[in-house]
Amino acid sequence: MKVHEEDVRIAGAGHEIRAKVLTPDGGGDRPGVLLYTDIFQLTESTLRTCRRLAATGLLVCAPEIYPRGELAGVALEFDDAGKQAGLGAAAATTTAQFDEDRVAVLDYLAGRPDVTTLHAAGFCLGGHLAFRAAFDERVASTVCFYPTGLHNGALGADDAGSLARAADIRGKLMIIFGSRDPHVPADARLRIVSELYAAGLEDLELHVYAGGEHAFMRDVGARYDPELTDLGLAEAVSFLGGRSL
Repeated sequence: MKVHEEDVRIAGAGHEIRAKVLTPDGGGDRPGVLLYTDIFQLTESTLRTCRRLAATGLLVCAPEIYPRGELAGVALEFDDAGKQAGLGAAAATTTAQFDEDRVAVLDYLAGRPDVTTLHAAGFCLGGHLAFRAAFDERVASTVCFYPTGLHNGALGADDAGSLARAADIRGKLMIIFGSRDPHVPADARLRIVSELYAAGLEDLELHVYAGGEHAFMRDVGARYDPELTDLGLAEAVSFLGGRSL
């Protein structure tokens, strides 16, 4: 299926949030997915993933995650300079600011006449942000791909304490890890699972892909695993579609 892409500006609190909206060809009403990027923002690599998701029948909205400051509108390179810039921007952003922007984007999606239901997904730091998006009662399902900082609260300028709010999640939740991810090693995954169960979230899906490294779904660099990427996207599409796709 072909996909239509548009650049949109979403009103934040005193700033604009740049976003890409990808809509399946043919019109009609669609489930809307807030998709968070990794620290490198709206790269062509992430947009290729967005296109694949939209081609399955989902309306995908991918906002920049640093709409304040010098990285607003910037897609970073996958090199040391880009990594340091992305990490620096995260460290300068408070949890409250991340949450504030999330509400703005979900409000935008909810206000679109062609969006039926709201969902969330994200990669790396964006996986952590997607987890926090699940706190919004409007979000029916969420997929977190190798979320970083979830086990210890590391997100931005302060301790996000996201796991402590797990009981606030009302929708469905799926988390996908790679077994060789040094940012979310086995003890971190165990802590996440234990705290989710302790919060009463027993109806969730947890996947650990054998051999998967951190960012194994980013189709640039040596860690990319095409087979696991296809598996992860298929799982996500099925899950976000209520197992009906």
